[in-house]
Amino acid sequence: MKLMRIGMPGDETPAVLGEDGTAFDLSTLTTDIDGPFLASGGIDRVRRALAGGELPRLDVTGRRTGAPVARPGKVVCVGLNYRDHAEETGAPVPERPVVFMKDPSTVVGPYDDVLIPRGSVKTDWEVELAVVVAREARYLESPEEAAGHIAGYAVSHDVSEREFQLEFSAQWDLGKSCETFNPLGPWLVTPDEVVDPQSLGLRLAVNGEARQHGSTKNMIFDVAYLVWYLSQYMVLRPGDVINTGTPAGVALGLPGAPYLRAGDTVELTIDGLGTQRQTFNNA
Repeated sequence: MKLMRIGMPGDETPAVLGEDGTAFDLSTLTTDIDGPFLASGGIDRVRRALAGGELPRLDVTGRRTGAPVARPGKVVCVGLNYRDHAEETGAPVPERPVVFMKDPSTVVGPYDDVLIPRGSVKTDWEVELAVVVAREARYLESPEEAAGHIAGYAVSHDVSEREFQLEFSAQWDLGKSCETFNPLGPWLVTPDEVVDPQSLGLRLAVNGEARQHGSTKNMIFDVAYLVWYLSQYMVLRPGDVINTGTPAGVALGLPGAPYLRAGDTVELTIDGLGTQRQTFNNA
């Protein structure tokens, strides 16, 4: 299934797409798609209601698409998780996942404008596979347990300000947590529709020019390993988001490629998970 949220910020309606692309209103089942909904078996309730024809249609024409998960408790990010990306940035290929946190308030809708921070000269793009947590993951015994803790997958844009991230401080968070720096969606796609999360193509273009073209098969640490690994150091809770890294093709790794400026548009896609498009504007 493809779950989504439709409406203005703070007033989104939870919805699900039928097989023919028709949107159905989930308001009779839940007030939102969030941690409590996922933890209480909400996805199974939606599946039953959709199959039983119990849900009213929802007209989404001309309406904003919000992030498919409301108010994630945390956004956990994995850096340098594609060998080609590590190489293009001049960083050593990591022996263990490189983990950092991103302010969860950076999460916005997939078509919302992104704000270039004041003083920024190196705002960069990164298409990433996002994993959304379904139930608490704490000290998992093995990566094989991870599947039972995943609610689904989404397209994530891990926007970064490289000067803030790498030159002003040793703390990556400064370049990752600027407002609007994590468009997410358009959908939360449940695992039954993602046959293999390690065989998804990722693409990103800036002003129509291709910049990134990779595949999740080239991750250094796969999805199951990351969920297991993170659970050894923090409690992953329902609704949390994990950004799993980006392939080569970011501005940081392309000599002479311009960083993002006001008026630029970025379009990014992951196979089966949908497409995002943002316009960048000055804060």
